[in-house]
Amino acid sequence: MTPEARSEALIEALPYIQEYRGQTFVIKYGGAAMEDEHIVEKFLRDVVFLEAVGINPVLVHGGGKAITQRMKDAGLAARFIDGLRVTDATAIRIVEGTLDGEINPAIVSSINEFGGRAKGFSGKEVFIARKLAREAVVDGQKVGLGFVGEAEGVVAEGVRAAVGSEVVPVISPIGATREGQVLNINADIAAAALAAELKAAKLIYVTDVRGIMRDASVAESLIPSVTVKQVGDLIKSKIIGGGMIPKVQSATEALGKGVGKIHLIGGGIQHCLLLEIFTNAGIGTEIVP
Repeated sequence: MTPEARSEALIEALPYIQEYRGQTFVIKYGGAAMEDEHIVEKFLRDVVFLEAVGINPVLVHGGGKAITQRMKDAGLAARFIDGLRVTDATAIRIVEGTLDGEINPAIVSSINEFGGRAKGFSGKEVFIARKLAREAVVDGQKVGLGFVGEAEGVVAEGVRAAVGSEVVPVISPIGATREGQVLNINADIAAAALAAELKAAKLIYVTDVRGIMRDASVAESLIPSVTVKQVGDLIKSKIIGGGMIPKVQSATEALGKGVGKIHLIGGGIQHCLLLEIFTNAGIGTEIVP
């Protein structure tokens, strides 16, 4: 880029920095953005940049691929019902150990290494979980979800304190019931619950696809902006399907609870956060009321 082009990029970002300074963005971080070390570095530097210009990023991270590998190492096959991981007593120990013992501290360490300040939270400290009673026939057998839950409540005091101290909270997607049982929570659903509690200006899902696509094989079919009503129509017409359904459903519920705007962006794009937030065109799909 020429010096002139660099300066124009900064000027383009300025009104967005001014608009969102002091506001909170909840970011669900997962998929490709967690797998490629070059993408990881660019993404986490974006997070540090947000905090440096006065925006308050809050990360809820995934870890599905790492969990699947740890389960495979333990001789367990990954099984899913409606996009949710079947989690038995052995698997929940693997889930908790992988998320809280490996992935969370690694993200915190990287943010600190890049000049930011971050604090890790186990989701057990943040999400009051309720067990999901759901079952399906998998491989010819009736199977329940096991130790899988949803967030029926959020304890956000620690997260708010970190934000108030200009520290980036990094939160794992697990929760605990009121009796203390640890449950696995879908990271999309956890992020939506936290964003609603914090009344975040933005809830940003970093995914393996660029956003909502009319045809996943055609890059030009990206839908840049949709309303809540249009989301319902797109689900009915099966343009939105599979794992994208719980993502957009949790997103639209969060909008109804005070979140300002939803963004779905592709995590495989370097500096995806900066491109979506600080450029006029953006790179993904926004969902608005």
